[in-house]
Amino acid sequence: MKIFNLVKEIIVVDRMTLMQAVNSAKTFAITYRGNVKYAPFEPSDIFIYQGVIKRPASSALIPPKPLKLSELFGIHYKVVEDDDRILIKAAGAWQDLLPINTPNAEYDDTTGDGIAEFSHKELENIGWHATEFNITYRELSEVLEKEAEGILFCIEYEGDNYQFSGLGYLQNIEEAYQILYKYSKERIEKLIESDKDFAKENLTEDEEEAAKFFKVL
Repeated sequence: MKIFNLVKEIIVVDRMTLMQAVNSAKTFAITYRGNVKYAPFEPSDIFIYQGVIKRPASSALIPPKPLKLSELFGIHYKVVEDDDRILIKAAGAWQDLLPINTPNAEYDDTTGDGIAEFSHKELENIGWHATEFNITYRELSEVLEKEAEGILFCIEYEGDNYQFSGLGYLQNIEEAYQILYKYSKERIEKLIESDKDFAKENLTEDEEEAAKFFKVL
């Protein structure tokens, strides 16, 4: 998976396209690739902005003051106008982006509680059974991040005040299933062979069911 860290990334948007969206009074969104889209949106899209730009109301006595794009997008965005391009940094808007992007993520790693589940049933079945052998969702997600195709959309601040919050998106669920199934099966086989707590004769009913799921027994 590719890491897209909003702290480090600058999203480049075509100026004319963005201005059309801003002036449209329609709900639009900007993807992490810098594409401008209008509702309804695709489940595969990952956004750094979604909403309607509202300009201040004008009156006959007080003409409207032209506002910069940085003022229209709000304090959580850093916006630079560069000729025919608009450059956007969106790390400050992370909390606003979570309700928009989390529903379509494969896994949610944005809380201190860690990863609790996978969204697709096929992968969740692997995660559910793997936990019987102390293989955590965190461990499985790290395997996906290393071997699968997809995007880890996140904010990561390095240094003394380290902070990480991320959402995982997979490009190919079947590929991810094969990767996790193979990994879990091999891990469980080694545990049964080398760890007396997981020896065949000591397996609980749930552990035995999990071993059969991975065709180890």
